[in-house]
Parts: sequence; structure tokens; C-alpha cells
Amino acid sequence: MTRIFILISSLWLLMAAPAFAQAGQPAPLDFGPTEKLSIQSKDKTHIFNVEVADTEKLQARGMMYRDGVADDAGMLFEFGKPKVATIWMKNTGIPLDILFVRPNGRILKIEHGAKPYSLRLSSSEAPVGAVVELRGGRARELGIRPGDIVAHDFFKTN
Repeated sequence: MTRIFILISSLWLLMAAPAFAQAGQPAPLDFGPTEKLSIQSKDKTHIFNVEVADTEKLQARGMMYRDGVADDAGMLFEFGKPKVATIWMKNTGIPLDILFVRPNGRILKIEHGAKPYSLRLSSSEAPVGAVVELRGGRARELGIRPGDIVAHDFFKTN
């Protein structure tokens, strides 16, 4: 009887081991398909494929636990109503540019190259309708500045 108990216990541990091994890092969330978003900066239009974070769960996870962000990729955080937004870099190992965007699509403020793993809060300092995150340094590379226009179905155009 003791041998059967030991055998069953050993089999259970072998089956459960993969789950315990991954316990330190959450499984990636499935954001589904990406959507097109463009940023009009002076006379140029920059196109990005963004994942949409439109729930609290997706927004809380953001770009955590990623190895990188492609030059033409990003994430769009859609808020139900305008608010003063704060973002931090906890569990985010890649630098990000954080674009705080008004409900009409105009960029209010950019936090360039937010530091990986930082618990420092980056704030919009005024109500915004959304946040766009891009690879760190990308906004400067493309000349994207406050006042530029973000176009996506989420934003109301004036």
C-alpha cells in the first residue's frame, strides 16, 4: 500500500511540475488581433499595429513580461471616459514611449523611454481618453510630438 501511495504521489508531482515552474511568470494574455493606428506628425503619417487594452485586466497587464516591441507595433489603452492616467513600468523589461492622448486624438504629453521595472508613476497631468505605448525611443526617431494627431476608430474627430 505504501508503494502505491509513493507511486501516485510521484506521478502527481511530475504532472504538476510544469505548472509550478511557470508560477513566477504569468501566462501571456491573448489580446487577439491587432488594429491599425496612425499618427500624423507634420507632413508624415506613421502607421502602427496596436494591441487594444480596453478592459481593466488588459490595462493592468499592459506590456509586462515582454522581450521587445517591433518598430511598427504598440498598445492602445482605451479608457471609458477621460481621466488623469498614470502608468508604471513594474514587470516591464523594455523601455517604452508613453503617449498620453486626448479624447479627440491629439497627443497631450509624451513620456520618452520610460525606464524598465520602474515603480515611478508617469502621469498625463490632465484628463486623457487613451494612452499609446510604443518601443522606447520610437517617438523621437519619427519626430512625434505633443500636438500631433492619433487616428483610430476609438478617437472622436473634430
